[in-house]
Amino acid sequence: MRTQVVIVGGGPSGLLLGQLLHLKGIETVILERKTRDYVLGRIRAGILETGLVDMMREAGVSKRMDTECFIHHGTCISYDGEMFDINFQKLIGENVIVYGQTEVTRDLYDARDTAGCRTVFEVEDVEIRDADTDNPFVTFNVDGSARRIDCDFVAGCDGFHGVSRKTIPDTVLKEYEKVYPFGWLGVLSETPPVHEELIYANSERGFALCSMRNDSLSRYYVQCGLNDDLQEWSDDRFWDELKRRVPEAIADSLVTGPSIEKSIAPLRSFVCEPMRWGRLFLCGDAAHIVPPTGAKGLNTAASDVHYLNEGLVQYYRDGDTHGIDTYSEKALARIWKAERFSWATTNMLHRFPDQSEFDLKMQRAEIESLHYNETAQRWFAQNYVGLPY
Repeated sequence: MRTQVVIVGGGPSGLLLGQLLHLKGIETVILERKTRDYVLGRIRAGILETGLVDMMREAGVSKRMDTECFIHHGTCISYDGEMFDINFQKLIGENVIVYGQTEVTRDLYDARDTAGCRTVFEVEDVEIRDADTDNPFVTFNVDGSARRIDCDFVAGCDGFHGVSRKTIPDTVLKEYEKVYPFGWLGVLSETPPVHEELIYANSERGFALCSMRNDSLSRYYVQCGLNDDLQEWSDDRFWDELKRRVPEAIADSLVTGPSIEKSIAPLRSFVCEPMRWGRLFLCGDAAHIVPPTGAKGLNTAASDVHYLNEGLVQYYRDGDTHGIDTYSEKALARIWKAERFSWATTNMLHRFPDQSEFDLKMQRAEIESLHYNETAQRWFAQNYVGLPY
């Protein structure tokens, strides 16, 4: 088998890249380790930056998103029982939307089916071969049979634990990582959102976040220990803890109910350099991870897709390699800025086990600076809605 671009990973970044390339007449095959139902069953954040929204429209998959999304003109931050609003629309004239990552993925799969593009599910033993030559190929097993795809390029969109990054030699790859000493306990419930905007809460008991998926589906988080046992977090305990971390007026209006999904996620900041080795390109979680504070995970993957799509289209249309040659440099320049925003916001809002009284005073000063300084709010808004590509 032969194709122009093999995309390893059938999540939203791989699907978006495949759809954009298809519209330019570039052939792709997507290899996915899991089943389609498994991919669509993963619960992920749903805040989309303006850049990703524009790319969904460019890809021709925005109809349902534009109809069903929630437009958010800002966000709220609380501390010491009070809450203030950062109005993106007023500060910079932009906004974000809430539209679940699962729905983004579903729309992209439907578009790929309609286009007749090939996706191979439940692949095993994927190996990317000869990526540092002009003739890369990918081998894998499916349904008990060994397969091979020859190609021009490979896009590694297979996440942090995928094979793509591991293909790059240790002598070439450099990794940067910070692991945070806590996790997020998340609950999904069939309850109305407690507020029209997201609420990021700093409290002496730890961080909390109130968010939503739609009018009747809410997503809440509380900071917890990395070694916490999920079984010890009953629904009643979770709701009680959340109420203690948000302002009283929010706690009093919170509608609780049985959780339909509950999980604990560790937090880390991670970047690898470079994001290109020969004809292999890393996208999204394969190259970088951000803490969920500020919802940059899917959005940073989308910026990678933007730069890689531009480079590949330039190559096939004009025979010009400039775009793919500068892909890693361009992508990393934006990624590090997004990493900084997520890192800074995480540090501002969470309780750390080794914080001194001085550290806590500095944290409060940081929040108050954001509260009362319009320049600080404008910087926050620009980063939250997404830096330009």
